[in-house]
Amino acid sequence: MTTSDWGDWLPRAVEAADPETVAVWYLGCNGFVLKGAEGTVLYIDPYLGTGDPPRTVRMIPVPFDPHDVGVADAVLATHEHTDHVHGPSQAPILANTGASLYAPDDSLAVAREEEDWTGRWDVREDQFEEVTEGDSFEVGEFVVHVEGAHDPDSTHPVSYVVEHAAGTLFHAGDSKPAELFADLGERYDVDLGIFAFGAIGNVPDKETGEPQRTKWYSTENEVVKAASDLQADRLLPSHWDMWKGLTADPSVLHHHARSYEYPKRLEIVEIGDRIEL
Repeated sequence: MTTSDWGDWLPRAVEAADPETVAVWYLGCNGFVLKGAEGTVLYIDPYLGTGDPPRTVRMIPVPFDPHDVGVADAVLATHEHTDHVHGPSQAPILANTGASLYAPDDSLAVAREEEDWTGRWDVREDQFEEVTEGDSFEVGEFVVHVEGAHDPDSTHPVSYVVEHAAGTLFHAGDSKPAELFADLGERYDVDLGIFAFGAIGNVPDKETGEPQRTKWYSTENEVVKAASDLQADRLLPSHWDMWKGLTADPSVLHHHARSYEYPKRLEIVEIGDRIEL
């Protein structure tokens, strides 16, 4: 964890916002904040760490200090990797706000056993809510559906469909294209689909430190295929900004998407940007 580069303006902006529908802020990496018209606030995969240099090197600012978050109703985690479940980033949010962490079993094992959130922070056991594929739950004005994901690097990844009167958002975590997305596209009317996108680059090996060809996220063609199968009206690529050696240019996706019926539009955002659902 490091000090925020931006002070507390982003948490204060979320608190002060009065959206007509749903406001969505991009936190960099694969993190987002959603705030509905009635004031419900969801965080999805917020990560404020700097990685593990020199293997994983953060390339973007740390947008806020989690201790500055005063309003949150839930934190959703898609899988167990450290940039998706991270005590120093997320436990203070739970401690400050009383929000619950919704996460699959292996992600909760990180919070409970590996990082001991209840011992190291003022987090209660009853703030942990285990979810699995097929579950649905309500958080304020949102209805959240837990669906599958295809991330071979994860032990138990899930995706989330977040429904609101104003529209539907889908967060795929770090999923690559999967057959299940075509089914989800028939079952849900997705207004905004969020998919991890990045380059294939060289990252130092965990054991040897030697550069190793690494593919953690969908390529240009894969991310467009996933959004097309989902029939997402808008595609928002994420994660492309985060790790040294794996960064990419999301503007190239215009060329890959132009011949497809879906996505109808690309939402290219940078860390700290706000869009509406």
